[in-house]
Amino acid sequence: MLILMVVLLAVILVFALLPSTVRRRFSRIEQDFLATLAPSQGLFTLEELEDKPQVVRNFFLKGGYIGKPKMSGLKAVFEKADFSLGQGKDWVVITYTQLNGAEQPLRYAQILSSIHHLPFEGLDSYAQGVGAMEGYLAKFFRLFNQKGEHMDRACLVTYLAEAFFLPSVALSPLIEWEELSPLDVKATIRAFGIEGSGVFTFAETGEMLSFTTDDRMAAGLDGSLQKVRWTAECSDYRMVDGFSVPSTLKATWHYPEGDLTYFDGKDVKITYLY
Repeated sequence: MLILMVVLLAVILVFALLPSTVRRRFSRIEQDFLATLAPSQGLFTLEELEDKPQVVRNFFLKGGYIGKPKMSGLKAVFEKADFSLGQGKDWVVITYTQLNGAEQPLRYAQILSSIHHLPFEGLDSYAQGVGAMEGYLAKFFRLFNQKGEHMDRACLVTYLAEAFFLPSVALSPLIEWEELSPLDVKATIRAFGIEGSGVFTFAETGEMLSFTTDDRMAAGLDGSLQKVRWTAECSDYRMVDGFSVPSTLKATWHYPEGDLTYFDGKDVKITYLY
């Protein structure tokens, strides 16, 4: 019995020390992302704002962007974000790291957490028009692997939702703007043969407050999918590289039976890449 316990403990120790699938892949992704990121393309100018709705112009004018270098990408890290596993399910604390590129729609994200003392890790990816969302338990056991046109569109819309985190994206020719009211604009992005849209709402002081869309699918840990309205909310703006940037992000699914704010991240650490 003692020998069996020693062997079991040795196996558990070896298993715990093995690098996880997600960590290993995300490390390679980040290395490639940094190595291939296009250099900064000029400065933010008044001229490129001329055809934008006034509320979008206000974001750049009041946020301190004009005359400063455009970003090529960003790395954002939420060290301890509250994350719901689904309606009526447990909450966990996650470390969420994401990479966004500005030249074309490009986004990756890594989730690190634990469920019932077992490592839970996720990897989101969107590159060359292909989106995917994977989840693993205990480092190697895949729980889900969402792919397909619905994920391609969902990932493109998520990239759009984060356009004002990486404001170079908001000026992309891929995005078309339509003013709905003095503080609301509809944005439509077209890339890789796919289209997605949503509505941005701004404060009178220029900050972007929220983005709402019907073009995303809610995915459960069992791989199930449900088309549900989705909202991302931004707040607590702070200065990063001389720009006014939100430090808090909440994401909510508006289910028919009630809203679920499944992501609540504070004090995000944003690093801009030029």
